[in-house]
Amino acid sequence: MVMLTMQAKGGEASNIPVIDMQDFPAQSGKLMDACREWGCFRIVNHGISPALMGEMKAVSRSLLDLPLEIKLRNSHPVQGKGYTPLNKASPVFEGLGCYDMATPGNLDNFFDQLCVSDPRQREIVTSYSKAIHDLGMDMGRKLLQGLGLSGDLFNGWPCQLRINKYNYTPDYVGSTGAVLHTDPGFLTILQDDEIIGGLEAVRKDTGEYVPVDPMPGSLVVNLGDLAALWSNGRLWSVKHRVQCYKGSIRLSIALFVLGPKDGALGAPEELVDSEHPRLYKPMNFEEYRMLRINTKSPTGAIELLRVES
Repeated sequence: MVMLTMQAKGGEASNIPVIDMQDFPAQSGKLMDACREWGCFRIVNHGISPALMGEMKAVSRSLLDLPLEIKLRNSHPVQGKGYTPLNKASPVFEGLGCYDMATPGNLDNFFDQLCVSDPRQREIVTSYSKAIHDLGMDMGRKLLQGLGLSGDLFNGWPCQLRINKYNYTPDYVGSTGAVLHTDPGFLTILQDDEIIGGLEAVRKDTGEYVPVDPMPGSLVVNLGDLAALWSNGRLWSVKHRVQCYKGSIRLSIALFVLGPKDGALGAPEELVDSEHPRLYKPMNFEEYRMLRINTKSPTGAIELLRVES
C-alpha cells in the first residue's frame, strides 16, 4: 500500500481529523463525519493536563521497566487482559493491563501485583485513570447525541487501562511493532508517544496507510468492532498498526471502552429500519473477544456476525 501523509495549515500534522472537545455542539457534525469516514481522530482541549499526561508516561515507563518476574504477576489467562510479554508475533512489544479499572479495588490490585509502594505513583495512575475514564464516558454521550439519541451509552461498561512499551532498536527500523488489527471493543482513547511516531491507520475510502503523526497534548480515539456492530454500520471500525520509524523506546497508554457487563450488544431499534436493516447479530463482548482469538481474526471477525440477507 502507498503511504499517504497530509499536512494542515501552519505545518501541523492533520492526517486524521482533529476534534476540539470544548467546542460542542458545534463540533458534533465533524465528530460524526470522522466516525463514519475514518473511525479515528485526534481530540484536543480534552481536559487532561499536559502535566498529568507527562507524569503518567513517566510512571508507565518505570512500571514497564520492572523485572520480568514482577511484570508476570500481572498475567491473565485471557489474552490481552493482563501482561503481554514479548513473543514471536510481536518480538518488541509488551504491555501491562488493569481490567475493569473503574471498579473499586481493581487499580489497587494492579498496584499490588506490581509491588508499587510509592504513594505518588499510585496517585498519578489513579488520577489519570479517573480523568481518562470520565473522558470516555463523555465521548459516549457525544456519540449518542450525534446519532440523534440520548443517555449515557457507556454507563457501567468495563474499561481496561493498558500501558504499552515498544522495545525498538536501530536494527528494527522498518519492521512492525503491532500487527494490523481492529480493536475488539467499542472505543479506544490513546495517549500515543509524543516523540516517536509509528501509528498508522487504514483509510476507509482508499485502503492506504496514513501515518498518524504525533501531536503533543492530544489524544487519539479509535473506534472498534463493537462500535460498528452497535451503530448498525454507521460507525467505522478502523484498521491500524504500529511501525518502527526510529530505533528508540516507544510508549503508549490506552483506555479501552469494551462493552456492557451483562447481555449481548446489538444495534438499538432507533438505528434499524427498512433503509438500514440489521447488519450484525448481537454479541457479548467477552464472547466476541474469544471469537477473535479462536479464529485468529485480528481484522475480520465482525463479518462472522453479519446477518444473512
